Amino acid sequence: MTSTSTTEPSPPQTCDVFVIGGGPAGATIAALLARQGRQVVLAEKAHHPRFHIGESLLPANVALFDKLGVREEVEKIGMAKWGVEFVSPDHEHRVQLEFAEGWDKSLTHAWQVRRSDLDEILFRRAAADGAQAIEGCRVRDVAFDTDGATVRATLDDGAERSWRARFVVDCSGRDTFLANKFKAKQKNPRHNSSALFGHFRNAERGEGKLEGNITIFWFQHGWFWYIPLADGTTSIGAVCWPYYLKSRTKPVKDFFAETIALCPALVERLKDAELVDDAVYATGNYSYTSTHCSGERYLMLGDAFTFIDPVFSSGVYLAMHSAFEGVAVVTATLDQPAKAPAARRAFEKYMRFGPREFSWFIFRVTNPTMREFFMYPQNPLRVKEALMGLLAGDIHGKTPLWISLRALKGFYFVACALHPRRSWNAWRRRRRNVRDLGALVGENVVDAK
Repeated sequence: MTSTSTTEPSPPQTCDVFVIGGGPAGATIAALLARQGRQVVLAEKAHHPRFHIGESLLPANVALFDKLGVREEVEKIGMAKWGVEFVSPDHEHRVQLEFAEGWDKSLTHAWQVRRSDLDEILFRRAAADGAQAIEGCRVRDVAFDTDGATVRATLDDGAERSWRARFVVDCSGRDTFLANKFKAKQKNPRHNSSALFGHFRNAERGEGKLEGNITIFWFQHGWFWYIPLADGTTSIGAVCWPYYLKSRTKPVKDFFAETIALCPALVERLKDAELVDDAVYATGNYSYTSTHCSGERYLMLGDAFTFIDPVFSSGVYLAMHSAFEGVAVVTATLDQPAKAPAARRAFEKYMRFGPREFSWFIFRVTNPTMREFFMYPQNPLRVKEALMGLLAGDIHGKTPLWISLRALKGFYFVACALHPRRSWNAWRRRRRNVRDLGALVGENVVDAK
């Protein structure tokens, strides 16, 4: 005699807000909504601490950490970052710029952090503030209806769980869960790059106050980041144009070593260094955006909505700030539905503002004219102060830097007009560089030893 038993899925649990993804955006909005007394579920597919790239923070992050009550914890794990260094293969000198040179003199510094540590701090903060924070919980489907959504997920042990949520916030990062569901994700046709990166021991550092500064090295196929971390390691990554990565015919580790060799100034910094765990990582298809970031019962925050080149280290700041702004949309939807459409329209406008302002400079950072501006910084009409304010993340405050930034853009176009041959060659080279050559590596970070 044979008996068959079946396990019925458990009935859906209920919550006010379901947050997909336990990174900076997800943990931040979960904490803020839980503080309002709402039932919040925060689902993270991995377990903290988990690896993530993007270790450099902006001074504008500091106020957000203060509001969350985690500044001291972040400071303990961080390496103080007071500015940025630019190194160009076309110039004999190097340039050190400090955030304190910006318009707002109070934005003096930030930190370099291991994202595994930072993200865990934020995730635990959300749990301490009352969110139900679940690790090892991968969302499989979200089905919306007029009253909210049914969220289905799978736990590490294979158990299936479901929730009825009045609102869903997608903070799934580059997984872009809802953008993929709605077919809203679009590659950025103006910027197409990928990255190789690893961590090194015994890399050369600056002295004193300069020790924690990020360095940007330009080279013929893109640029390198150089980020000193508090544990003595240094994060180094090459952001390259597609045609260059497409030329790879050997293992990623060897290709990364050959890429570093193309930048003598970086080679000098690494003369006594060794690769940690013999591991190099790769990530591809960097820049994208989505057609929209909100709906009647959902938001897409941070990288779940858009991602731009990381040269100005804006990712964590934009993600966390979008979470602070997103609270108003959730609150209006749940408490004052008549005000929700206006709140969503304002949020859509807001979400495009930051990436747009950063992108104008990011898209031109490898242009020789813009490189000259960084290598010979001048301050007519306070343009240098405005640029440093931008690099500090000072774009959502009351600092009146926008007239000066527009003036800087004007100076850029005048300089391009005065050097037509150089400008034409740079434009043609960029057109070749950003052409889509197909998938180079996966969308997500992968171990490529």
